[in-house]
Order: sequence, then structure tokens, then C-alpha cells
Amino acid sequence: MTITVCRLLLLGFLMMAVPVLASDTAGGKNFGSPNAVENIIEDDATDSGATLGDRLARSWFDWKAGIQERHGFGLGFDYSAIWLGSSKEGLTGEDAASSGMVRIFGAWELVNRGGANSGAFVWKVENRHKYGNIPPFDFGFELGAVGMFAPPFSGQGGRVTNFYWRQRLAGGKVTIVGGLLDATDHVDVFAMASPWTGFINFAFSTGTTTVFLPNDATAGIAAGAMLTDKLYVIGGITNAYSDPTRPFKSFDYLGDGEYYKSLELGLTPSQGRIYNDNVHFTYWHVDASTKAGTPGGWGLAYQYVRTMKERFMPFLRGGFANDGGSLMQKSVSFGLGYTTFNGRDQLGFAGNWGKPNESSFGSGLRDQYTFELFYRWQLGEQLAITPDVQLLLDPALNPEHDSLWVYGIRARLAL
Repeated sequence: MTITVCRLLLLGFLMMAVPVLASDTAGGKNFGSPNAVENIIEDDATDSGATLGDRLARSWFDWKAGIQERHGFGLGFDYSAIWLGSSKEGLTGEDAASSGMVRIFGAWELVNRGGANSGAFVWKVENRHKYGNIPPFDFGFELGAVGMFAPPFSGQGGRVTNFYWRQRLAGGKVTIVGGLLDATDHVDVFAMASPWTGFINFAFSTGTTTVFLPNDATAGIAAGAMLTDKLYVIGGITNAYSDPTRPFKSFDYLGDGEYYKSLELGLTPSQGRIYNDNVHFTYWHVDASTKAGTPGGWGLAYQYVRTMKERFMPFLRGGFANDGGSLMQKSVSFGLGYTTFNGRDQLGFAGNWGKPNESSFGSGLRDQYTFELFYRWQLGEQLAITPDVQLLLDPALNPEHDSLWVYGIRARLAL
């Protein structure tokens, strides 16, 4: 990492820690990303004040709420779809990508239901399917960019993403999860990182493309704890590699010595604001793999995100990788989220600079720039529509083009 980038990140931390420590607004979630199962269930059950008013399936949601209240069994379903098009053809002639996904997920609170120190079994199964020739997962590299659009939207088929036990301790100030995990639920968490509801480009998601991320359903353990009222730590260790279509095979890999580790230290106004307001640094390390033929490595990620007046969410995120097989070696993202109509809809804008990782793509590639603008329109209590436009400048693997426009639309139906 250059001295200039290091100075910018350090200066940002020193300047931005002050307003974060000064605030202590209520609300938000505990440890875990917006796409952690229990957070999805809670968000989908919340009245968003949607354009079309009341839920179309009120009795269904009332039944689910009753089951959760009486038996501690939270349940959720959703179907999401994305279509993307490009202003120019890709390396093999493709200029569009599309994919759909159905998810069924749940959390069954079996220990100390409703208490601060509860324990729950959490699970999520999915079917990811493409509509056309290629899914969004492959579209970034098709266009010659070092990066991905909506990585979960692939043609992988049936798979398991989560299968773990969640235990809270110390009056809810400590959370431990163990089993088959999704690292994006606890590594470098960001409120607008979910490809289902936030930014589509992976440059604005976990690690700003500088973090190696294991596949979903990796066997391991992760934990988060409030060290003080404002200082928190989150860490985990899992297998570095797994196959979500054969999820329980991941337990067989535990003895291979190929692990992924992460440790995050952060400041937040209060535990309930962790992914809405925080400053954090994340360290990660991955072992070299003989199975995958990838190098080991390590890196650092940084984030500042601040919610002001419950509407504005400016953020600055960055990262550095030393080998490790990540997409970018250096990356900085900045942007703003703006919540409209009393929290119903959301506007997001962001920009990113990235330097491709030489251990992954070799030397001599040009720096790449990405910009994205989206508007998530909560049309109904169950249905959100998100038009999206992106500008890619100097796609690193496509020297024939200096700029590419990518436009698309995303829909999510939650039941």
C-alpha cells in the first residue's frame, strides 16, 4: 500500500472516530450483516410504508408472526432476479446477463427463547439459476473487468448457504456461531453491501474486492463481542474452501490445514448500530491451498460509515492485500446512501478505485474505476424494484475499451 493511501486511511480514522463516539442513537441490528438470516426475517416483517400500502398476504405474515411468538420459529422465503446489459459486447460477444434465485431460510430459537442469552438453529437453502447464456456472476470478467456483479447470482443450482447454531451470552453482548457459515455475514460488514438490497457491484461489498472470501457453507466458528459500550471485536476461522452443493463435505476438510481467519476491531455508538454507524479495521489471512492451487496471503480492510438524521449514510471503505488470491491488491470506495419517504426507499451512489492483485492476474494491468447509482423502490410490502446504472472506466482485462456502461434492474419478492 502506498504511503499516501496509508495516510488517508489513518487520517480518516482519527477524524471520523470522534463523531461516531459522540452518537448513541437506538435501533439497528446486532452482530451480523443485513443478509444474516435473523436480520432478513426481522427486516421482512417490518412495515416499510410501501407505495401500494398493506401487505397482499397479510394472513400469511400474521401466521408467521404467531408461530415465531409462540414457538420461536422464524421463517422466510424470497425470490430475486437481476438483468444486466452492457453498452458494448464482452470478450466472447455477450452483452447481457440474467439470473434468478429462490431462498428458503429460518431460525428456530430453542434455548432461552426471548431471553438475552438465547440459542437458535439457523439455516438457509437456495437455488441459483441463470436465464440466458451467462449469469451476472460471470458478467464482470466477460466485460474484461477485474470484479463481479452480484456474485450470488449464478447458475449454480441447489445449494446450502447456512447451517449453524447461534448462541448469545453475557446478556446478549457476546454472540457465537458455529457450523456451516457464510463469511460475508461477519467479515467487514457494511449496511449497503447486500446484492439483494444494496449495491450490485462487488466493489462496494465485503472487502472492496481486496479480501479473499471463502465460499459459502464453510465449516467453522465466528464470534462477536462488545468489549465496552462502544468498542467491539468480531473474529472467525473457517475452511478456506468448500462446495455449497455438497455442504457437509466441508467438515471433512477441517483436517487439511487450509483455513481462512479474520479479526475485526471497531468503534460504534452502541451495539444496535454496528452496521449502520462504525469505524473498523479488519485483518484477514488465508492459507495456501494445494487443492485449489492458490497462494496464501493476508490483508487489511477499513471502513467508516455514519448515519445522519436516519437518512444520510456517507461511507469510506478501503483495503490492501498481500497475495492471497483476492481480486484487487489495493482498493478505495466512497459513497452515500440516502433513505427516502421515511425509510421506505433508498438511493445509493458510490465510486471505486482499484489496482488488480498481481498474484491473481499478473503485473502490468491498469488501474480500474467503477461508479454505481441505484434506487430501490419499495413498490409493495413484499416487492422491491431496483433500477441500476454503472460506469466502468479502464476495465483492466479489456484494453480495447476505456469505458463501459452497465445498466440493469433487480427485483425481490419476500414472503
